[in-house]
Amino acid sequence: MILKSLQLENYRNYEFLDLELSPSIQIFFGRNAQGKTNILESIYFSAIGRSHRTRNDDDLIAWNKNFAKIELDVESFGVPRKFQFELIRGKTTRLFSNLISIRRSELIGRLKTVLFSPEDLSLIKGSPALRRRFLDIELSQSSPRYYRDLIDYRKIFINRNAVLKQLKDQPMRKDLLDVLEVLDDQFSNVASRIVQKRIEAVKKFSILAQDFQRSISDSQETLSVEYKIHHDVQDVLTWLRKNRQHEIFKGSTRIGPHRDDLHFSINGFDAKIYSSQGQQRTIALAVKLAELEFLKDETYPILLLDDVMSELDSTRRRKLLEYLQTKQIQTMITATDATIFPKDSIDKMFEVESGKIKEPG
Repeated sequence: MILKSLQLENYRNYEFLDLELSPSIQIFFGRNAQGKTNILESIYFSAIGRSHRTRNDDDLIAWNKNFAKIELDVESFGVPRKFQFELIRGKTTRLFSNLISIRRSELIGRLKTVLFSPEDLSLIKGSPALRRRFLDIELSQSSPRYYRDLIDYRKIFINRNAVLKQLKDQPMRKDLLDVLEVLDDQFSNVASRIVQKRIEAVKKFSILAQDFQRSISDSQETLSVEYKIHHDVQDVLTWLRKNRQHEIFKGSTRIGPHRDDLHFSINGFDAKIYSSQGQQRTIALAVKLAELEFLKDETYPILLLDDVMSELDSTRRRKLLEYLQTKQIQTMITATDATIFPKDSIDKMFEVESGKIKEPG
C-alpha cells in the first residue's frame, strides 16, 4: 500500500495542505516547531486512530478552529482507497474508509505504519509500559483478533479491579464473589491468548532484530529480545483462585499481561543497565527495522522517521538509506538539516516553514 497524497485542514498549524507524495523516500526539513512532526503525526493517526503525542483529539485541531480534517489517498495493488477523519472539538472523531463510516477499532491494520521518534530512543531504558505499548501497537496492526482481545482484556481488567476494591471493604458479599468468579474465567482466557500471541511474536521479532543489530554494528553486537512474564505461571486461573484473598486485600489485579515486559540484551549483558547511548540508538533502530519486516505482508508498512537521523553517524545513515532504497519502502523523514542526506538517496524534498510546505527549486 502506497500513500499517494495527504490533505489537511485546520490540523495543528496547517490551515490547509494538499501534498503529493513519492512512493520512495522524502525529506521534510526546516527549523524546529515549523510543523514537520505534524505531518508524520497525521499519517500515524490515520493508521492507528490515535496520536503518539496526545490522548486528546482536540489537541490536533488548530487552536482557533472548531474542526479539522485529514484525508489520505492510498493505492493498494492498483486499487485506490480513501481514508477521511473529521475531528470536531468536544465530540468523537468520525472515521471513514471509502466514504463509509467505520469505528476506530475497525481502522487498525488497514494502513500500516512504523513510527520511529526521539521518544523511541528510551525504549531500552524507559518504563515497561512504553515497551508494552510498542508491542501492542505492532501486534494490533498485524492481527485484528489480538486487537479485539486487547480491548476485551482492558474492559475485564477494569471491571475486575472494581469488584476487588468493593470486596476489600465487603469481603463476605456472595454476589460480588460470584461476579469475580465469572470475571476470573474471562480474564484467564483473554490474558492467556494475549500472552501466547506476544511470546510467539517476540520469538520471530527477536531473530529479525538480531540480524539488523549485527548489520548496523558491523557484526560487533548480538542483540537478544525476550518476553518476560511478570508472574511466570502456566495456569492463570489457578493462580487467581489461589491468590484471591491477597488480591482482595490489595484491591487490584496482580497478574496479567499488563505487568509483563520486554528484555533487551547486548552480547549477553542487560542492555538497560550496560548499554551506551550509542548502543541504545542502534538497538532502537534495529527494533524499528525488525518491526517493518514483521508487519510486512505483500508490501511494507509506511516508515515514519521523526528527527532521528541526526542521532545516527554518517555510516549508519548511509546503511539505513541503502536498505530503504533496496526494499522500496515508502519513507517520510523529518530533519533540521537536509545536507546530511546524499541527494541520490532522496526522491523528494519538502521545506517546511510555519505550516507551509514547498519543494525547493
